[in-house]
Amino acid sequence: MRRLVINADDFGLTEGINRGILQGHRAGVITSTTLMANGKQFSSAARAAHSAPNLSVGCHAVLVDGQPLLPWDQVLTLVKGNNGCTRLRDGFLELARDNYRHRIRAEEVEAEVIAQIRALQAAGIRVSHIDSHKHVHMLPSVCSALLRAARACGVKAVRNPFVPLKPLAFAHLLRRPKLWTRYTEVKVLRRYEDAFRNMVAAEGMVTTDGSFGVLVTGALDESLFEAIVGSIPEGTWEFVCHPGYNDAELDSVRTRLRDSREKELAVLTSPHSRELLTKHSVQLISYHHLTG
Repeated sequence: MRRLVINADDFGLTEGINRGILQGHRAGVITSTTLMANGKQFSSAARAAHSAPNLSVGCHAVLVDGQPLLPWDQVLTLVKGNNGCTRLRDGFLELARDNYRHRIRAEEVEAEVIAQIRALQAAGIRVSHIDSHKHVHMLPSVCSALLRAARACGVKAVRNPFVPLKPLAFAHLLRRPKLWTRYTEVKVLRRYEDAFRNMVAAEGMVTTDGSFGVLVTGALDESLFEAIVGSIPEGTWEFVCHPGYNDAELDSVRTRLRDSREKELAVLTSPHSRELLTKHSVQLISYHHLTG
């Protein structure tokens, strides 16, 4: 049996992204989303979530590229500097570098993630799962803190951010040289996969067998989606996506994903995509199905 969660990240970032994710759920194949507690349009997204009871909503924990929910003096090792700086680090690599140098306190990561989950719960969201912006919970110490926070808040499922490299059609990668850099980065991070699975099991949480879509973020089109769907092995998997609308509000956000969001939305709402899933006997599920 092949089961697939199709999860849209960045819910709450902008109104155009909120609108795109809801459209992708109602008229397409999106089954789950993860909401940014510190997103500019968090309140709007929370209201929208209540209008879509079949859409499972998780927490998209933001530890880079944004601002913490907690006061800066409670997360001193997470922000870029002292003296009242309220901005988190810029991107995965900056966080990974300082994490390697033991400059990040795990208890601050845990406290900030708890604050973000609690913000969703306070808005009436039944938090089905958790993942992290830029997949920073690939890093073991960050992952451990995130899992403790999730368990403390009653969240039972977490994204497995590790990419199943072998099933992906390499012919498509060969025609897209830019994806090879991403492939190399993802392959290096695979060394943390066993530690991730052990930590999830130790915390009594559930996860999938891995995530598709991470490798092709920003490059997804119909042919890549077809290649991925056709290569999904037996098991339970997640497909990570970033649909939305590239509007004026997105111009104020630090992100490389702009025009690609509308292209992804077109793929995810195309009748052909649903036909592909049926053709390859892929059953769509949400994170609510994983946790019962």
